Amino acid sequence: MKVVKFGGSSLATGAQFQKVLDIITADNDRRVVVVSAPGKRFDGDIKVTDLLKTYADQTIAGAYTDEIMTTILARYQEIAQHFSLEDNKIILQIKQQLVHLNRVHYPSFNHLYAAFMGHGELLNAQLLAAIMQEKGMPASFVSPAELGLTVTGSPRAARLDPESYHAINQYQFDDTSLLIVPGFIAYTNDGYAATFSRGGSDITGAILARGLQADLYENFTDVSAIYSANPKIVSHPQPISKMTYREMRELSYAGFAVFHDEAIIPVIEANIPINVKNTNDPQAPGTMIMPNHEIDSENPVTGIANDNRFAALYLHRYLLNREVGFTLKILQILATYNVSYEHMPSGIDDMTIIFDKAQLTPEIKAHISHDLYAIIAPDELDWLDDYAIIMIVGEGMQQHIGTFSKITSSLAEAGINLPMINQGASQISTMIGVPVDRMNEAVRVIYNAVF
Repeated sequence: MKVVKFGGSSLATGAQFQKVLDIITADNDRRVVVVSAPGKRFDGDIKVTDLLKTYADQTIAGAYTDEIMTTILARYQEIAQHFSLEDNKIILQIKQQLVHLNRVHYPSFNHLYAAFMGHGELLNAQLLAAIMQEKGMPASFVSPAELGLTVTGSPRAARLDPESYHAINQYQFDDTSLLIVPGFIAYTNDGYAATFSRGGSDITGAILARGLQADLYENFTDVSAIYSANPKIVSHPQPISKMTYREMRELSYAGFAVFHDEAIIPVIEANIPINVKNTNDPQAPGTMIMPNHEIDSENPVTGIANDNRFAALYLHRYLLNREVGFTLKILQILATYNVSYEHMPSGIDDMTIIFDKAQLTPEIKAHISHDLYAIIAPDELDWLDDYAIIMIVGEGMQQHIGTFSKITSSLAEAGINLPMINQGASQISTMIGVPVDRMNEAVRVIYNAVF
């Protein structure tokens, strides 16, 4: 049995819906379908999720909402019209649910945003099920609550209740039925809507694949494979046919946009293979993501990822390595301001702390600097906002001697300085820090050196 997830670009129009129907019916093992909200139809278009956020903003402000609600409804009507369902009761149901959204009392604004923005997927799953039923296909819309998928935590960054896996596993459906499930949205034990964080539909798909003990998790998107580098930076990079879970996690963290780095943890824990495929080219084999022991890595490097969302704090103080509790003091200061760090490479007299700069406001940075001077008295403290990270990842780096030498030599020839180098004990990834304005050039230099 396969769990299949379709992204927003795969479900943006009626024509794309037809491709999805063709894919589902082409393989009888595809029994569970997880859908995203309608995405962009063209450059400059607005995703339905973003339209729903505007609807939520206007509701909170007490503003006139009929126009935005009509715009949202029109996206679903356009898809229904493609299948001559514009007079079907499903459109009336969608309209009623959109109207009802701003008539509910929510415990907080975060609960309101979760309910509004999660409805993009909820309504799209209902629409897909209705279209399939109209075509005589044995499909049923199933909400996450019916499946037993419950969450805890923040309404807009929900965490799965581990008991959900048992409930999902006990869900009864026959071998001929198709379950259509909305991604992204889930519900608490109190019945309130909540949403997962970035990559929410991917998270839902992975949870269901594990809970239902699927043989394969297929993730359909708008690319025919995961590529070894960003095609916007490197011209025609090599497609990756197979990669390990560890490689995917490392690359996703550092900028690969196919998966959010947390989204595939459920299938990793259950050793379920993932196949990334293209809705617009379903015959292409795509990229298989598999357990570490099932792949023999012939090449030293599988992929190169890059991201400029980082900032760094450089600290220098003589003999800091000899002071017991030095790092603990720093971490306690960061915890005071609810700031987590990404990496912390260090030497005997200095340390660089790397952050996701989304956490850092000028006020927070000023408070952290004040406390660091007061508590650990650094000789030098400097914030580096112009900071990008490049991750070179490959299981084969452990067996191929000299790969990193090729990389550093090529960067030196290009005149690109490396203010930070960090490699973990696993030896499957090497992280380098570069100035933001040299990031793209550095990626191309590294790609040419290893591929």
